[in-house]
Amino acid sequence: MKRRAALLAATLAVAPALLLGTPSGVAAQDNLRIGVEAGPTSLDPHFASLITNIAFARHYFQPLMEQDHQQNLRPAIATAMRVVDDTTWEVTLDPRARFHDGSPVTAEDVAFTIGRAGDVPNSPSSFRYATRPIAAVEAVSPTMIRIRTHQPTPLLPNFLALVMVVSKKHAEGAATADFNAGRAMVGTGPFRHVSWQPGSPVVMERNPNFHGSAPAFARVEFRPIANAGARVAALQAGDVDLIEIVPPDHFARFRQEAARFTVAESPSNRLIFLTLDSDRENSPHVRGRNGEPIANPLRDARVRRALSLAINREAIVSRIMQGQALAAGDLGPPGYFGTSPDLTPPPFDLEQARRLLAEAGLPQGFAVQVNGPNDRYPNDEQVVQAIAQMWTRLGLAANVETRTRSVWLSEAAQLRYSVNLAGFSPNPEILGMLETQIHTWNPQLGLGTANRGRFSNPEIDAIIQRARTTIDNEQRRALTQQATRMALRDQTALIPLYFQVNTWAMRRGFTYEARTDEMTLAFSAGRAAR
Repeated sequence: MKRRAALLAATLAVAPALLLGTPSGVAAQDNLRIGVEAGPTSLDPHFASLITNIAFARHYFQPLMEQDHQQNLRPAIATAMRVVDDTTWEVTLDPRARFHDGSPVTAEDVAFTIGRAGDVPNSPSSFRYATRPIAAVEAVSPTMIRIRTHQPTPLLPNFLALVMVVSKKHAEGAATADFNAGRAMVGTGPFRHVSWQPGSPVVMERNPNFHGSAPAFARVEFRPIANAGARVAALQAGDVDLIEIVPPDHFARFRQEAARFTVAESPSNRLIFLTLDSDRENSPHVRGRNGEPIANPLRDARVRRALSLAINREAIVSRIMQGQALAAGDLGPPGYFGTSPDLTPPPFDLEQARRLLAEAGLPQGFAVQVNGPNDRYPNDEQVVQAIAQMWTRLGLAANVETRTRSVWLSEAAQLRYSVNLAGFSPNPEILGMLETQIHTWNPQLGLGTANRGRFSNPEIDAIIQRARTTIDNEQRRALTQQATRMALRDQTALIPLYFQVNTWAMRRGFTYEARTDEMTLAFSAGRAAR
């Protein structure tokens, strides 16, 4: 596949590197400097269920079972988690697991964690979805607990893989501010907290008493560098050792410069898609072609299907993403649990799209604004621009408005968009997408929590609810596939575009175990064998 020769030239200057002194007894070669797109919004592991926050929390804390680089579960604080019956799970704690103060992990710590995780004040993205199914936590022995759920919850181990266990002794009564200040930062993880301020580097040191495999580096500094070009420049200048989210053209160059750099990549489970306001009678950024108010055409499944068919996904993948993406027709990448082999990317078919618009009574199209971020996903603004251009060829009067990540997140949550470029990663089944993106918005059930288009279909909802309480894997797979086909093929509840490819680049001599979940973890980095 032919790749574009280059992206737009970066003109932003790179800020001088923040150089921290090497502590006494720590050799320079034991340090690791990582350039990341963004730092955490808080060090409180339960403040926000955001991939960036969870990634940072995993350095200091651990869940019961954790996900490896391919999101398969493996022991962390627990050595095993097994089903006793449909609503009971038995968890065996690792007796070697110790908090940073030397105290063992107990059932009381786990119960406290489950009670706290979904109830943190001012949380912008609560972990309540993970803890709401739990009815009780009971101690069986010092190293065994039973978790009872209100109903069968097959994804419970995966939900709890994102919930970090905290010490009741140190976290009880502690506010988010106490974690941010370091006072409550006592976990079982492979690193100990050293320092952090919002917008500043995150600094941590290896936990010498960690019960798992020791990290390769004694001291790690995560430097937030929002601009991708600036991250690239920092790596080229030797100011950092490893960077994430590498622009496609630079990734190819780093691969070619094998004498100085090495790269790592992995297919991602993050789907990039368009949300469509299929709920409101009048949508904020939809008008007639002459600017006059019209009834919201996005409520018509034929219109939504037409918009999907008018998008040339292969062109986006090859030209804008330069091959670092996979065109999507399903909610998860091929092979992911619950995917359907027949849900292939919709073909680019302008003629059929025009026929569908005409059937919907819109032969002349309408005016629509496409919103999205300009600093959240690789080449996100270019993708938004390309989609608007494709819809212009369909006959729409399409314009674009992009926002910085923080503004975009806030406005999307306020439902201020008619069409929005978004991204989401199921954990780790397609069911996770159905529960959050497709199911009717229902805060009482914790379903549809990220359904920004407020799509709603009672028949699909009923299938999703059956799937989420079905323990049998094959039955749950079939229900998941049924709901997905109805949502995408029949209703176009959202428009899948492509799956990202996660990328990292590093100085020669360093290694990184590429991950499907996008996390950049210091304990996944190492030294190349000589």
